[in-house]
Amino acid sequence: MNITEAKRILLLYRPGTADAEDPQIAEALALAKMEPELARWLEVHCARQYVIGDKFRQITVPAGLKEQIISEQAAADKTRFWRPKYALAMMAALVLLLGLLALFWLPKPVQDDTLVIYQKQMVDVALRGYGMDLTTTDPEKIRSHLAQNSAPANYALTAALQQTAVAGCAIEGWQNAKVSMICFRTGKPLPPGTQSDLWLFVVDRANLAVSTISETPQFSKVNRLTTAMWAKGDKIYLLGSEGDEQTIRQYL
Repeated sequence: MNITEAKRILLLYRPGTADAEDPQIAEALALAKMEPELARWLEVHCARQYVIGDKFRQITVPAGLKEQIISEQAAADKTRFWRPKYALAMMAALVLLLGLLALFWLPKPVQDDTLVIYQKQMVDVALRGYGMDLTTTDPEKIRSHLAQNSAPANYALTAALQQTAVAGCAIEGWQNAKVSMICFRTGKPLPPGTQSDLWLFVVDRANLAVSTISETPQFSKVNRLTTAMWAKGDKIYLLGSEGDEQTIRQYL
């Protein structure tokens, strides 16, 4: 099996399911552990699958739909489906289904996919229980550590973030680039074992491979975090914390 064949097979792979037990998918996953190019492709594919899954889970099933389907199937007069009012309803349902498929499965602009996948991956880092590379309350030590390890260090903090206590930092990966993760403490009580509750991710703009991104913060809800993403100079910033949009705005 070569990389091209593995990609074709892994297009059917959904992380977190029994798909990995399929012999062909298992072989392709094993190849990804040995081939960096395929591993990077698989990382993006899995992140996209998580995003698509989240979108589908957010779709609300109309009340009474299950009962309506069972009732219609049990009815004796099966010809009713072809009466005008039923035919119209079926056509509307078909249009809705095709629209959902187009929304979630047809290719989207690379820029949109890249930003969404990057955002999802960084939020997952913040929520999964990370380990800091450096624990310190000194912002300058954080910059020095990041610079020594070739991660973005000449970032610009907002006035509010400059006044917010830091807890440390970590260096995360985005494909073949390094992302600086600066961890802050807002002053709220933290759960046991938690060291921070506000995270800033900084990546060089050239490494995110998007043509345009607003310099005005764009807000969104990702998992349990509310995030703001914006560009400034040659950097792209992603700030996240639990709470609502106003929670994030006070640090911008």
